[in-house]
Amino acid sequence: MSVNHTRFLADLHKLREFGASGVGKGVIRPAYSEADIAARKWLAERMSDAGLTPHFDPVGNLFGLAEGPSLLMGSHSDSQPEGGWLDGALGVIAALEIARFSDRPISVVSFQDEEGRFGVTTGSAVWSGGLPLDQADGLTDGAGVSFGAARASMSGMSGDFVDPSRFSGFVEMHIEQGPSLDAAGEQIGVVTDIVGIRDMSITFEGQQNHAGTTPMHLRRDAFQALSLFNTRLNDRFRNVVTPQTVWTIGRVDVHPNASSIVPGRVRFSMQWRDGDADRLVRMEEIIRATALEVADEQGMALDYGPMLGLEPVAMDRTLREALESGAQQVAPGKWRRMPSGALHDATNVSRLMPVAMLFVPSINGISHDFAEDTAESDLLAGLNVLDTAVQVLGGQW
Repeated sequence: MSVNHTRFLADLHKLREFGASGVGKGVIRPAYSEADIAARKWLAERMSDAGLTPHFDPVGNLFGLAEGPSLLMGSHSDSQPEGGWLDGALGVIAALEIARFSDRPISVVSFQDEEGRFGVTTGSAVWSGGLPLDQADGLTDGAGVSFGAARASMSGMSGDFVDPSRFSGFVEMHIEQGPSLDAAGEQIGVVTDIVGIRDMSITFEGQQNHAGTTPMHLRRDAFQALSLFNTRLNDRFRNVVTPQTVWTIGRVDVHPNASSIVPGRVRFSMQWRDGDADRLVRMEEIIRATALEVADEQGMALDYGPMLGLEPVAMDRTLREALESGAQQVAPGKWRRMPSGALHDATNVSRLMPVAMLFVPSINGISHDFAEDTAESDLLAGLNVLDTAVQVLGGQW
């Protein structure tokens, strides 16, 4: 028996229909949305057809369980608010196809809220023990909806948490979400390690006032505080970071968000990523010191939201070498070892078992956008590498 390329691609395109954006191949399938829940129900049916036992846990993680001990494979099936069709979905559908034919037991998982509607890889963080469920339930999305309220929409479908001891390891296939493989004309990236991440919200609160009558020197303008903070932060990071370090202010909520009112409050997301845990700590120190300095100078009250984050993680050597063997057989001269600058569920799962990851190219390096795509030949190459790696591992894993 061998993997069925036609069935694999058909399933991948069928999953894309749940939450299809109408723009190219884009999808809108945030965690716990109607489209997300419908997609999970369909995935559960496909798992059952493949001889696996579907199981939803209390937070909506969907497992397709093989009998007895097994190797776990998969990713996530929720999307960004304006997401691509392959981010996460590729790893789930590839795992399902491998499970259908493999001579050794393969279980499949689609983790919930990897994309961070409520936190950072929330579903796998709770399952792995990195985030207590009661703490997760208090997290809110941008509209103020709590994680606890959102997961209640799946309460009639859920059971207990799956015991991780039944799995010997975890392998996650994913699109690169960056330009390296595509720019080099390569088909496969075998991940060596995943960067660490920190994520929190910061709030400056000044004084809301009339935009026409309040002199500039008397204003306590919260948005101007944010502007000053961002400028100083970029300058102060200069001698601390490396070319691989990234930081982002991605969401800004200005209150009251009116053209004739001096903004009295601004709440914004602050996220930073690096492969060195000590550097992540140093960056946090600079962020907090800079925010406090700006608040004092501008007459602002300063507040922080919960700190969320994950430590850098190295991939398991045995699993990684099996993927490298598969890459060499399927794409000789067209693969590389590489770090992951994006965060993945594998980071959380590494608390419980050995993990490894495989990348395929993203056309023009685009992801988290409706334009996200990968050549069909590269999708199939990735599936074939997984197939070969599982055969290399054989019964020893």
